[in-house]
This record gives sequence, structure tokens and C-alpha cells, in this order.
Amino acid sequence: MAGLSEADLGEIRGAGVPHSSLAYEELGPDEPIRLNRRSVRTVEQATGGGSVPPEATPTAAPQGPVGEAPPESTQTSTVDALPEGQNALLGRGRLVIEPSFEFSRSSGNRLVFRGVVPITGIQIGLIEADDAARNTLSASVAVRYALTDRLEVEARVPYIYRDDRVTTLSQNSTTTTRTFNLSGSDIGDVELSARYQLTQGRNGAPIFVAGARVKSNTGSGPFDVERDAQGVAAELATGSGFWAVQGNVSMLYPTDPAVIFANLSYMYNMPETVDRTYGTVTVGEVDPGDSIGFGFGFGFAMNPRFSTSLGYSHSYVLPTETELNGAVQESTELQVGSMQVGLSYRVSERLTLSTGVDFGVTEDAPDVRVSFRAPYRW
Repeated sequence: MAGLSEADLGEIRGAGVPHSSLAYEELGPDEPIRLNRRSVRTVEQATGGGSVPPEATPTAAPQGPVGEAPPESTQTSTVDALPEGQNALLGRGRLVIEPSFEFSRSSGNRLVFRGVVPITGIQIGLIEADDAARNTLSASVAVRYALTDRLEVEARVPYIYRDDRVTTLSQNSTTTTRTFNLSGSDIGDVELSARYQLTQGRNGAPIFVAGARVKSNTGSGPFDVERDAQGVAAELATGSGFWAVQGNVSMLYPTDPAVIFANLSYMYNMPETVDRTYGTVTVGEVDPGDSIGFGFGFGFAMNPRFSTSLGYSHSYVLPTETELNGAVQESTELQVGSMQVGLSYRVSERLTLSTGVDFGVTEDAPDVRVSFRAPYRW
């Protein structure tokens, strides 16, 4: 049975066939109405036993597609501009080698007065002012491999170069200005990490990934560098000098064309006994403060190749306890917060170019940090 469109029915009506003479076949509420063969014979009889004039002959509906549909794009939009450690897992057997470069700059001014103020506006004592500018350049290579669809491991080896310039002004009876230029370069702290996907993210649910990271003390620490007789460092450290273990949980919530992300982490820094004397001070056990971190933001795919992200990251660093000449002294806590902006461009299916800029929004955070990454996939 051939189907007739509304145009076909209009042609039949134009040939003088009453609409009531057509017999309809009910096929269901959602199916098109069709004419059966008995209806077609009735149409022929109504025209005097002859054939329907050419202009009134119903045109058979085409049995196949007419013309050619425009080709569909096989590319899908992806968000590669997420912060480091927030991306989805690679998939079983996939390998990524990622070279990266990072530059950060920190600056600060400090004014210290040691003395008494007998009358407001009159100071008796020593005034010291410090102006510091610290630059750090890091080049690293990371290798990431997916053991299964839900588990991947990573190793990262950095090389650090640091350059500090500190100007100190002391004012008592005379004014003295001193400038110190320090630098240091060496391998940094090697890291090993693993990530495991906890949920599949089915039916619109978010994806949760748990991670663990171990940071070594391969870089030269603050108690490993050369110092003068007064204990002042003659070069800069390239590592923390302590082993650390970090656990974290991250969340990804795809909502095309954007991805919402969030993370929570805790880093435990292992204490160590230094047992070294610098001048008249003996350093015993040092317990670096642990840190609690969190972050959140979103990534947005502008097109199948280009994506951007915006987020915020914050770390609360607990006080460090240091044993000096048998007495334990505690440092102040640190609040490190920064805004994050990321850009990413997928050059090919294997190579992606990414950059990120962090702006410090707290006093303890670096003023700016710029990073470049070029992950290559196999």
C-alpha cells in the first residue's frame, strides 16, 4: 500500500473525486493515514471507468532518500584546559609523555622596628626594611600510563632554577643598605602518583577520582645548601628536603559543552632530625607543617579543538615546628590562594598545547605563576 501525502489528496480532490469516496485504513494514532487498493479502484470508477488524468494521478512516495545529507562532523568537543590532575583518565594501554615549563615570581616588603616608642611619633631603636624578589623556573618531564580503564600511574622528574634578590635597609644612628643575590639550580623533588576512577558517571552522575602522590627529597633542601659561619645560606634550595605523602579526591561533572570540577587534598610532610649546628644554633628535629587544599571551577569547550577554564585553588599550611638548641619553636600558618585561568589547543589527536596562569590573591601566594604543557599521546 502506497502512502498519499496531503498534496496527493489535494490533486485527487482537484480531479472531482469527493473526499467522502475515499476509504481510509486506520493504522494507529502515531502512524500516517494510508489508502488501500479498494479505495484506488473506487477513484477509477468515479472517473468513468477510465484512468485518472495525468495531472491527477497520485505520485508514488520515493522509496529511498532524496539527495545527500551533509556530512556529519566526526569531531567531538573536549575540555583539555583543566588544571593539572583534574583531567579524566586515559583508558587502558594509553601512554602520555608531557614536557612542561613553569615560571613563578614572588615579591614582598617587610618593615621591622626593634626598640621603644616613648612618645607617639618618636622611635628609639633599630628600623629594618626588606625588599625581596624571588624567581623560580622549573622544567619537568612526566610519564603517565593507564594500566586499566580505571587506574593510571605517573612519574615526574623536575629540574629547578631559582634566583633571589633581597635588599635590606637598616637605620639606627646610620643607614646601611645591603643587597644579596642568591641562586641555585639542580634536580627537584621526584614524584610518583596514581589515580583510580571510583565511579563511571552514568545517568548524568559526576565522576569521582581518588589519587595518591609520593614526593621524594631528591632535591637539595634548605638544610643541605652551603652556609657561612653565621648560618646564612650561600645558595638556594631546589627541594623541600622532606618526604611527603598526599591523598586527594577530585570530581568531574560534564554538562556539555562545559565540565565542572572540584578537588580536596591533604598532604602529610614527614618530620626529620637534622642535627646540624649553624653558628651558635643547633637544629634538631624539624616537623614541616601539613597542608589542606581544595579547589573548584569549570572548563568550557569553545570548539572541538580549543577550550578554556577558570578556577580557584587554596591551601592552608599548618605551622612548622623546629627544635633550636633544645627548644621547640613554631612558625606561623600560611594561607595560599590563587585564581587559575587555563587555555588549551588540540593540535592533533596526539598533541595538545596548554597554558595556565595563576594570580595570587593572598599574601603568602606567589604573585604570578605561568605554566606551559605539551602532552603527547600514544
